[in-house]
Amino acid sequence: MGSLQGKRALITGGGQGIGYAISEELIRQGAHVAIHYFSSAEGAAKLCASAKAGVRAKSFQADLTKESEAKRLVSEASSFLGGIDILINNTGDLVGRKSLAEINAEYIAGIMDINVNSMIYVTREASPHLIKANGASIVNLASLAGRKGGHPGSLIYSTAKGAVITFTRALSNELAPKGVRVNALAPGLILGTHFHNTHTTKESADATIAGIPLGRAGTPEDVARAAAFLAAEYDGFITGATIDVNGGVYSA
Repeated sequence: MGSLQGKRALITGGGQGIGYAISEELIRQGAHVAIHYFSSAEGAAKLCASAKAGVRAKSFQADLTKESEAKRLVSEASSFLGGIDILINNTGDLVGRKSLAEINAEYIAGIMDINVNSMIYVTREASPHLIKANGASIVNLASLAGRKGGHPGSLIYSTAKGAVITFTRALSNELAPKGVRVNALAPGLILGTHFHNTHTTKESADATIAGIPLGRAGTPEDVARAAAFLAAEYDGFITGATIDVNGGVYSA
């Protein structure tokens, strides 16, 4: 318990932002990593190049909204790693802000594909490997938006992240007897990521920070440390939980 040395991890969306920081932390702690990316090839390659001696790291491109691509990713990653002890489901995006009156079927389906369906596809394919590992961990990336509803225009994204929290709780019950723990992280305002650079204005970020008890925004590294903790507790007693990483702005 508590050591990632030699463990085998698959991280989705690992080429940038929070996924990058998680991949970097797992590499630092000695885990072998399969880093999935969709378009962030440069970041994924940089991570692989940073791996110290004795640590294996390789990047894999896939569009996880496609079931066949998720199957291929897990097959290739498990072959490279020789199994999977840790699955970090990090892939997700707001896509764009729209009010209830503006949303349509294509928009809803797109957000659900990226944030929910991709997670389900990868988890389903990875579960036999995790069960075989005899003590494994899944960490799903939810969001504060899934707790409290998010800012205007994030209705469907918030709904999707709420689904991630519920999926985590439900799957933990199913996999616990098989030795696999399933938990989630719900980050709040995490600056320095493509997500917030794209979807959050400085004015909105400043207003949010003003209401955070710790007095600052989070960093990708804050989330990475929490992910590494959950990943490393192989025979721990935490499962079905969602840990809030938000500086105290919201607690459930």
